[in-house]
Amino acid sequence: MGADLDALAHSILRDNDQGGYTIPTKGLYPYQWNWDSVFVAMGFATFDLDRAWQEIENLFQGQWDDGMVPHILFRKNDPSYFPGPDIWGTKSEPFPTSGHSQPPVAATAMRDLFEQSRAPENAERAKALFPKVMAWHRWWATYRDPKGHGSVAIVHPWESGRDNLPDWDEPLSNVDTTNVPDYVRKDTSHVAPEMRPLKQDYDRYMAILTVGKACGWDPKETVEKTPFLVADPAITMILLRANRDLLVLAEKLGYLDAMPEIQGWIERLEKGLESLWNPKIQAYVTRNLRTDVLGTGVSSASFLASYAGITDPKVIEPLKAHFDRIAGKVNYMLPSYDPDHPGFEHMRYWRGPVWAVVNYMASRGMREAGDHLRSEKIRKDTVRLIQQSGFAEYFSPVDGAGAGGNSFSWTAAVWLAWATPSLAAKAA
Repeated sequence: MGADLDALAHSILRDNDQGGYTIPTKGLYPYQWNWDSVFVAMGFATFDLDRAWQEIENLFQGQWDDGMVPHILFRKNDPSYFPGPDIWGTKSEPFPTSGHSQPPVAATAMRDLFEQSRAPENAERAKALFPKVMAWHRWWATYRDPKGHGSVAIVHPWESGRDNLPDWDEPLSNVDTTNVPDYVRKDTSHVAPEMRPLKQDYDRYMAILTVGKACGWDPKETVEKTPFLVADPAITMILLRANRDLLVLAEKLGYLDAMPEIQGWIERLEKGLESLWNPKIQAYVTRNLRTDVLGTGVSSASFLASYAGITDPKVIEPLKAHFDRIAGKVNYMLPSYDPDHPGFEHMRYWRGPVWAVVNYMASRGMREAGDHLRSEKIRKDTVRLIQQSGFAEYFSPVDGAGAGGNSFSWTAAVWLAWATPSLAAKAA
């Protein structure tokens, strides 16, 4: 079965390849998504390293002059998706994009690609991308942590990549939707409504988007005026890991002058994560920067601590206890939210389902930290999910059913790069 799934994963990436960039899946997501593309590159790297580099290079074609890499690149206008380029109203070139970013995993993937092959042509591609990634990380430091607190803020749930998390409920409750114009959703025509965000949530998403559009998506003004400004532990930890990988690349590629700035970002984020630790529940949570309210549940973001390089036993040991408790509640790890929390829904978008890409990052971090038992638990559960339900967008942690889009690129990619049993066979 493993070999058959390997072949199917290859074909999914090829089928979703639009000629140098990859869409997540046909119909539901017909454009190029930021962190999707980076995970896709990891999958391509298992059989076509040149195409892997191309995926990341083409993602950075959409980079803004201020350094931001948008979360969607609208390379063509596809009416099957909402909200499309006309709704976002950005003035970006060479093609329209969305107005904010997404989790910055590119530096980590670049380091992996570079270390896979240090041939001169790969080193040159890494060198060409390095200043662009550096500018993107500087954008995060400048505009999403303007006060230098070391916790990274998002201006829209979509920017987090974890769009419908229960932790967004409290900050979204303060969003005024009275001036939201009429709109027609397209997502529920592709996927069952019970798997997607509720209408009241989508109204709030559109209200926030309207504010950003009125600001011309100026990053400073958007932060000042958005009704939704939340420090996110997932982006903070992903960026911390990416900065560590960028620091290694700076040394190996000869960008030595960049190293002090990157080291400063690392130190700031390490310190800032402390403000996202909720001592009552012993986990990393969100913080609403408009109300200073902490999140109340354990999301899968907490289990990215080792991925981010956090080693403090005062943090890691309580997280291990949470992991073991949650593993006793569900049949497949990692649910995106604590099944003991009232906001948990096992099949609704980001309110409980398992996501292969988060599993990959959490498992990788645990393995690097020496926690092989929990790391392997996550990997084996991912294998079982894909064997049972195919390359779905996400999966129920309760019964393993696939949900969301099908033939999903990043699920296929992390299968090839991490989950497939054939990797263990090769290592043996």
